[in-house]
Amino acid sequence: MFSFILAGADAAAIAILTLALYYPRHKRRDLLVSYLSVNVGVLAVAAALAETSVNVGLGLGLFGVLAIIRLRSAELGQHEIAYYFASLALGLIGGLAAPMGWVAVALMAAIVAVMAAADIGGGARRPNSQTVLLAGLWPAGEPLEAHLLELFGQAPASYAVRRLDAVRGETTVTVRLGPRPSRAGGSRSANTRAARSSP
Repeated sequence: MFSFILAGADAAAIAILTLALYYPRHKRRDLLVSYLSVNVGVLAVAAALAETSVNVGLGLGLFGVLAIIRLRSAELGQHEIAYYFASLALGLIGGLAAPMGWVAVALMAAIVAVMAAADIGGGARRPNSQTVLLAGLWPAGEPLEAHLLELFGQAPASYAVRRLDAVRGETTVTVRLGPRPSRAGGSRSANTRAARSSP
């Protein structure tokens, strides 16, 4: 009977975590869907494992492999990975911790509270991540950094060259920008023109 209460508590916790905390602060709909689906999937399989003689460690190991594959499919910020693990933890507690009673509900509440406290102002602090296609070949180094400074009007917090296409003469770069300085110049149209310039 308490397993149904715990499933309801998990539904409430993941709704608060994703709809009240993550999405209003970070605005990534793709990860919102991912967090919800991961939580529901983990809850369902964990509950099934709890009712069978299958080794629970085996099930958790399979989930670990799937999580690693998913987390490696795209570059994620540390706060986004933290939300992934929070959604996983909520699902595991909801599916396996029924014998713990109300302590399990308290653990769910603690996870949500810690995430809320740790990510206060997260939307304002989150670097702006963009993937840009530059004309010409730009290997990582000072010339590329100077070009990105000219393009965005500020030095990037970090960048990574994703692809150097020698056939087409193009470079794909992922750039993370911090808050734009108040004196940064350059209009959006100027930036767009700079993105297609050659080195």
